[in-house]
Amino acid sequence: MMTSEMGATATSTLRVATFNASLTGDQHVARNEPVTGSELFAQLATGDNARIRNVAEIIQRVRPDILLLNEFDYTPDPGRGVSAFRANYLQRSQSGAEPIDYPWFYTAPVNTGIDSGLDLDRDGIASGRGQDALGYGLYPGHYGMLLLSRYPIDAAAVRSFRRLLWRDMPHNLLQEVRAPDGEPWYDPAARAVLPLSSKSHWDVPVRVGAHSVHILASHPTPPVFDGPEDRNGKRNHDEIRFWNDYLTAGAAGAWIRDDRDGRGGFEGELFVIAGDLNASPVEGDAIPPAISSLLQHPRVQASTVPTSAGGAAQRPENPHAAGHTASFGLRVDYVLPAASPAWRVTGAGVFWPASDDPLGRLVRDPRQSSDHRLVWVDLEFQPLP
Repeated sequence: MMTSEMGATATSTLRVATFNASLTGDQHVARNEPVTGSELFAQLATGDNARIRNVAEIIQRVRPDILLLNEFDYTPDPGRGVSAFRANYLQRSQSGAEPIDYPWFYTAPVNTGIDSGLDLDRDGIASGRGQDALGYGLYPGHYGMLLLSRYPIDAAAVRSFRRLLWRDMPHNLLQEVRAPDGEPWYDPAARAVLPLSSKSHWDVPVRVGAHSVHILASHPTPPVFDGPEDRNGKRNHDEIRFWNDYLTAGAAGAWIRDDRDGRGGFEGELFVIAGDLNASPVEGDAIPPAISSLLQHPRVQASTVPTSAGGAAQRPENPHAAGHTASFGLRVDYVLPAASPAWRVTGAGVFWPASDDPLGRLVRDPRQSSDHRLVWVDLEFQPLP
């Protein structure tokens, strides 16, 4: 975590965004070649990687005030990771776009690539990686998260839930993950170590003028890449359901314990749920109730759906296409603000230019940037009484 000596100016508007940017080591090796986890950091040091430059240009074009990046490999050394990305890419003009700086950032360890010591996928081998890790990953820090901000982050007040065990969620779907013979897929040893979060869940307070805005960040596992037991689908459901419980007053969130042993759910007013949630309420392979309940939660303002011309044009026969946030044709990335009289939504969008737009070159092929699109919401603070 880093802070800055710079002061934040007063503001009446705020743009919050999420972007699964695919900034991971495996994107920089040939298919089926071994990956060590250092590959991204080698490219961040150069400043001339075409794919990373395109990611940076997308950010420079949209210019969020607060941005959650999913799939930015974690390293405990900021100089190799976020600082290199800022200095060598974001603070340099990309194809004529204005440079952008984020003086504050937050990043922390994730569960991906951490050896569970067990054979979680039941293939007979406890490999320590991939499906046998606490969260799917080929090395520790794979598919990490990074929060960038123009406004100060209150690091001392951050809550993370990386170590929260899946079995500790009341009415969890872990107990419904069954092998073909009907026996539990996960034995007691697995249930004793398997966290709810495949990466992490964060509550990060950001000071925006007179307001404390909490970014509720996560990246649930994709609900695929398993079998009829649907262990990933059930985990995805419960990772999303966590936010429903966190935002619900009373007993619903009483079971929650953060990594500092703090208890209970959210007690603030302003928040934005952000991240690649890997679920759509109307399409795809996710179990719908969790994401549907989150979108209908009384504390969430979800009526404004970010859209794009490029998404609508890619699948014109699909009535949901304008709201898609990934090249594979689903709405999976979300920026969901609190339903509060303290602000109102004034705009929202998905960075997916139409094919005839000059900026379409940035997203025409997933290999040029990412298979996901940057999603943003604009908020306007209302005058304080």
